[in-house]
Amino acid sequence: MAVDLLLGLQWGDEGKGKIVDVLTSNYNIIARFQGGPNAGHTLEFDGIKHVLRTIPSGIFHKESVNVIGNGVVIDPVVFAKELEGLDQFNIDYKKNLIISRKAHVILPTHRLLDAASEASKGKAKIGSTLKGIGPTYMDKTGRNGIRVGDLELSDWKEKYRALANKHEALIEFYNVDVQYNLKEMEVEFFEAVEVLKTLQFIDSEEYLFQAQKSGKTILAEGAQGSLLDIDFGTYPFVTSSNTTAAGACTGLGVAPNQIGEVYGIFKAYTTRVGSGPFPTELFDEVGEKMAKIGNEFGAVTGRNRRCGWLDLIALKYACQVNGVTKLMMMKGDVLSGFKSLKVCTAYNYKGETITHLPYSIEPENLKPIYTEFKGWKEDLTKMTEEAQFPKELNDYIAFLEKELEIPIQVVSVGPDRKQTIFR
Repeated sequence: MAVDLLLGLQWGDEGKGKIVDVLTSNYNIIARFQGGPNAGHTLEFDGIKHVLRTIPSGIFHKESVNVIGNGVVIDPVVFAKELEGLDQFNIDYKKNLIISRKAHVILPTHRLLDAASEASKGKAKIGSTLKGIGPTYMDKTGRNGIRVGDLELSDWKEKYRALANKHEALIEFYNVDVQYNLKEMEVEFFEAVEVLKTLQFIDSEEYLFQAQKSGKTILAEGAQGSLLDIDFGTYPFVTSSNTTAAGACTGLGVAPNQIGEVYGIFKAYTTRVGSGPFPTELFDEVGEKMAKIGNEFGAVTGRNRRCGWLDLIALKYACQVNGVTKLMMMKGDVLSGFKSLKVCTAYNYKGETITHLPYSIEPENLKPIYTEFKGWKEDLTKMTEEAQFPKELNDYIAFLEKELEIPIQVVSVGPDRKQTIFR
């Protein structure tokens, strides 16, 4: 069986958690392939809101197995708290949550290094979530990292001590004021490692290969968004992993010819958290209204999200690099009540009109060119089928499908899993 992918097409926060939750009943296995606790996947059902950070979004379905792949970085402290949050729902995660031995472990000193590095940049900060993600991936590529499989070995604490000592020397090098008590942090860390070790560790590439061979259905779940990809995002204002479709192959050990459907998720408008260029960002009351109605603040960081009109050029780019086969539009309900809507359909790039994403999208080089649409007044949140959509929404969807040449299969009209309309 082919492995289907689900990933974000913007700067993250597109609503991936909700859609994974909605689709999970169609799959035997949900596998997270990159990122770490900087992700916040929000699910809402039965009047309760859940925020998952490392655990795949299929965890609330008793029949599905949830795999944390080798491309993920795991903070045992955050992970233990996440498991604790699941206890009240009587979820047997020891049975249906398994972890790749090749996934890397975030140490307390990785978080300290992250803070020291960001502080040293001054005004040039990249907007790190300070969760230790970047330093952990740096150790991975630098061949110094500690992996989940190491925790099963007798000498892992010696390996930990050597790496932590190296990190402390690096923190001193940054010469910034980072106050910490490592011994105190280590108590919590080592306790959390013991919790982690109560779960099943697997050789995930072999596990998934055998699952495919036996006809199991698999959905690979991405974190963050395509425009934050380390190679294809708005560098250096990106995350430290490959958030695009290619990352599912390296983050799970799945061969490229085994990829099936690629579900791309995007908001009906655009948001961004932290620093970095954002061509369609709004600095007026329209942007403020979007943020207020859309409840736009980070599920993990709590930071306000910057809001703007849909950037079709960036969205086309993300569809291209991912090979998207089906689209899912989120938060269409947030745009209800706007008299007119805009979509960026070209850029004025250094005096020339272009329709592709250039190397630099900094504001001094680029200005968005918009196409305007009539808005709709209707409240979408109570709608249950496409036939109820106002004409203006159908026109908006039809325009996007024509431009992107990919069908929009799902329109989300609210945060609850029931507020999901299949077209």
